Amino acid sequence: MMIKTTDIQTEIRLQARHALALQDPDAKCAAVWAMRDSTSINTDIHLDRLPGIPGRPVRPELVAPASVPRRAMSTVAGRAALLHALAHIEFNAINLALDVLWRFPGLPEAFYRDWCKVAIEEATHFDLLSRRLQALGHVYGDFSAHNGLWEMAEKTQENLLARLALVPRTLEARGLDVSPAIRHKLAQAGDQESAAILDIILRDEVGHVAIGNYWYKWLCAQQQRDSVSSYGELARQYQAPRLRGPFNLEARRAAGFDEAELEALLRMADDGVV
Repeated sequence: MMIKTTDIQTEIRLQARHALALQDPDAKCAAVWAMRDSTSINTDIHLDRLPGIPGRPVRPELVAPASVPRRAMSTVAGRAALLHALAHIEFNAINLALDVLWRFPGLPEAFYRDWCKVAIEEATHFDLLSRRLQALGHVYGDFSAHNGLWEMAEKTQENLLARLALVPRTLEARGLDVSPAIRHKLAQAGDQESAAILDIILRDEVGHVAIGNYWYKWLCAQQQRDSVSSYGELARQYQAPRLRGPFNLEARRAAGFDEAELEALLRMADDGVV
């Protein structure tokens, strides 16, 4: 299929695929922010995967999770390492939202509008963290990072229900659990500027997980599946990482998890299922 340059500039799913392929983080963020002005959505077109997706810079070096540096928060270098890890998560989150946009056709227009909003906010989060890193004398790429978020995206590339269950509702929802403690440690170390960024991210991530919850439950209803039991099945099938408490139940409720889901989450965590 021939894609015109003008189409890429105006159609959200083509814009998303184009932005996903960009390697430079600043160029990727700019391309995502440009999607604010897009009004055209072709919900039915099937798009081919571009070479090099997802686009990412040469650095940071990707290593096993256990090899990612952990340093004392009492030092500038330690806080920079932490902020770098968060920036890497947000960079992956940009790519994840863009991937959902281009990869899965045939959904309601509101689906694509929602994930466009998520991509734009994730780009803003990355930009805030990147600027804060620069203020501490570092840039994105200075520390090694792991690729867990995108690895789950690859596992679920053929199954939208699994993608929604295991990325926004599992891996990204984990951010709701850990962000308050990270924010407290930053503030305790006297880094109020970084703590304020965590406040913005947590606020927005509640909305992002809520979007994932909404469309996961919508798709379960379309497929006549029970949302609670289906989640457990998908977590086992795709070998989702085990989640350990404590859980931020207040934030999870605000993000659309109901009591039955939270009870199941607690049971699964206790049993070592997720």
